Amino acid sequence: MGDVKIELTGPDFAQGVNQDAVVQNQPLLGHAFGEAILLVRDGDEIFAVSAICPHYQAPLANGLQVNGTIRCPMHHAVFDVRSGEATAPSPNRLTCFSIERVGNAVRVTGQRQHQPPPKGTSTSLNAVVIVGAGAAGHAAAETLRNAGYAGSISVIGADANAPYDRPNVSKDYLAGTAPEAWMPLRPPSFFTEQNIGLKLGVRATRIDRDTRSVLLSDGTTLAYDALLLATGAEPNRLTIPGADLPHVHTLRTLADSRSIISQLGDAKQAVVVGASFIGLEVAASLRARNLSVHVVAPDALPFKRVLGPELGQFFKQLHEDNGVIFHLGQTPKAIDRQQGVTLESGEVIAADVVVAGVGVQPAIDLAVAAGLEIDRGVIVNEFLQTSDRNIYAVGDIARWPDKYSGEKICVEHWVVAQRQGQTAARNILGQKVPFDVIPFFWTSQFGVTVNYVGHASTWDRIDIDGSVAARDCTLRYVKNDRLVAVATIGRDIESLKAELEMENGITYRGTI
Repeated sequence: MGDVKIELTGPDFAQGVNQDAVVQNQPLLGHAFGEAILLVRDGDEIFAVSAICPHYQAPLANGLQVNGTIRCPMHHAVFDVRSGEATAPSPNRLTCFSIERVGNAVRVTGQRQHQPPPKGTSTSLNAVVIVGAGAAGHAAAETLRNAGYAGSISVIGADANAPYDRPNVSKDYLAGTAPEAWMPLRPPSFFTEQNIGLKLGVRATRIDRDTRSVLLSDGTTLAYDALLLATGAEPNRLTIPGADLPHVHTLRTLADSRSIISQLGDAKQAVVVGASFIGLEVAASLRARNLSVHVVAPDALPFKRVLGPELGQFFKQLHEDNGVIFHLGQTPKAIDRQQGVTLESGEVIAADVVVAGVGVQPAIDLAVAAGLEIDRGVIVNEFLQTSDRNIYAVGDIARWPDKYSGEKICVEHWVVAQRQGQTAARNILGQKVPFDVIPFFWTSQFGVTVNYVGHASTWDRIDIDGSVAARDCTLRYVKNDRLVAVATIGRDIESLKAELEMENGITYRGTI
């Protein structure tokens, strides 16, 4: 993301303020030395941190302070106010500032230098191999280095591009509002400086568990002491006549998004097959480029199975208000370059570009061939270890025991994958940290963002507070009188509070 400047308001902390103005769980916004800063009280201690989230530059004054942390209102990154350490999706820690307290005054004296952990963190590991250079693999590699691990790290990516902001391939980048310069998570020099071996455009083809080695598609072999599988998912492809034509696309990678954009020059009309999150984000992005967009899907209502009928109807209306034409209860029969997309009903829709958003499958072939335990994904324990304790699995392929629901779940969300990568890295270093994070994701379409915490595969009822139509609402998904998920529009702080309550196991007492 580009730099965002926040207007400097409030007191000048360099001049000092009365410490009584800094109240527990109520960050005080001010500034010093030309930077927006928050003063934060945690018990008797006061800390000074940047007021801007390093991820998408959200104002942290609008977030939630609790238990020595500040939580970002936009994408739920959690920052330690003492160290600035961050959870995903923030790629960077929060800037911390030094303060001095004289009498009843507190004053910011300057930026505090981060002290990294000493290199050579105690471990018997000499080589870690990470298969997958997406959200989870990248987060794991960085966490290993940030924790002081000095051994070899090899990251193997089938994608030809270095780790990038994948959610934007269907959102701002595809819409043309985010330049490609914003997409990389790190500059190329970062991996060299951190001594992270990044092999791109290469696949792992076989795991030899006996010799603890991985064979790559370029013929090389890498030995490992610990192996992390973060192979992600592969998009489902249409199997109808014409599905392999050059104007027919799936969307998973940056290259996929580039390929779609390259065909939009003279395009006037697009057909999106599937009313999934990817499908409707693509529809919104192509409308932003002034294409006529038709959505074909077998569903009676978008998102009904995932978000319920109320949000499903809201999104249908939102898209229709912005010119999207739905063909629901329909499936494509064939695609022809000249005629367009023929539906099972016989209707033909002209299409210069076709994008299929019909779901994904976890990329588990490597794990299956290695003999790891599989059940609709790679089975892992609470420490994200597979049935082979030297091999970990994270991201879209991992099915883990969810502490909150009591079920084994697999969640295909960007933030979940990143946080699993962070946790797996710590466990590779022997820290024994259980993965007990509440899942979170967001979708943005036509300027409307839904934040979603928890995981509701089914529910008994949805309790709605506020107005969905007015874009100011909280939806609580309840099963067996227990809260399983919360979706919000226009209520970022409510989303953060719901996440915290679920983390703390607070029982929901709603109305029936």
